[in-house]
Amino acid sequence: MTLNVAVQMDPIDRINIAGDSAFALLLEAQARGHALSYYTTDRLAMRDGEVFATTRALEVRDVAGDHFTLGEAKRVRLDSYDVILMRQDPPFDMNYITATHLLERVHPKTLVVNDPAHVRNAPEKIFVTEFPELMPPTLITRALDEIKAFREEFGDIVVKPLYGHGGASVFRLTRDDLNFGSLYDLFATTFREAWVVQRFIPEVKHGDKRIILVDGEFAGAVNRVPSEGDLRSNMVRGGAAKETDLTPREREICERLGPALRARGLLFTGIDVIDGNLTEINVTAPTGIRAIARLGGPNIAARIWDVIEAKRKG
Repeated sequence: MTLNVAVQMDPIDRINIAGDSAFALLLEAQARGHALSYYTTDRLAMRDGEVFATTRALEVRDVAGDHFTLGEAKRVRLDSYDVILMRQDPPFDMNYITATHLLERVHPKTLVVNDPAHVRNAPEKIFVTEFPELMPPTLITRALDEIKAFREEFGDIVVKPLYGHGGASVFRLTRDDLNFGSLYDLFATTFREAWVVQRFIPEVKHGDKRIILVDGEFAGAVNRVPSEGDLRSNMVRGGAAKETDLTPREREICERLGPALRARGLLFTGIDVIDGNLTEINVTAPTGIRAIARLGGPNIAARIWDVIEAKRKG
């Protein structure tokens, strides 16, 4: 089977191919003989209900600094593609939401991975709250009295923006931290949306596990250990990738989430688990598959394309 595939992503010349999951998917697709095209969200357009993009044929190679070649720009109806990979990184803002509305016009005739309507309706830090029994105590608010009461109850807390990504603006506040008021003022000025407040999990020093699920099934995992003196374990923030296995609790979490992910067409997801506590379900542009492969784990990109090809045959 040969598929006509488009990838909607950030500027390809700026990506770090060593850790970019979209790039791994493109390498695998090309190896299978699929035709690749590339565009960024600023090249999308809708005319009288039909969605177009100015796309360019794409070739990729796993060579840092020389990882792609683009063809001539062409205006193409997006429903002429078999598959579109929606792989632009957050922030999950109105531009992101607009892109999901446009891609929704061509899905499922064109298979969009992940389903754009459910990407829009399942933000990482909100969708996860449908599974409170799997999570640490969590509050979503911008109300000062609510945050004060939560802090009084748990003492040691983490505060982060609801639509943040990559570990940006994640703060730990202890019970007696005098920065609480200043941090509240900073967040109130910077973010219009509510924030996420969670009980701090001290075991994060041993790692924040990224677990990949493909069509609702466990596919691989990597443990991300924070660097010295940092709360955050995200690899873009200096976290170290370590080989890992799943605990019984983590397998339970995967089994609990699987049906909900499949029902929503969330084919490629990455969940974050700290000491058996589910903290996020990443559906926009999950990462981790290259790190898992480098540590001797499975080729998750191949598994994703196996599922995509099966869905297109069906």
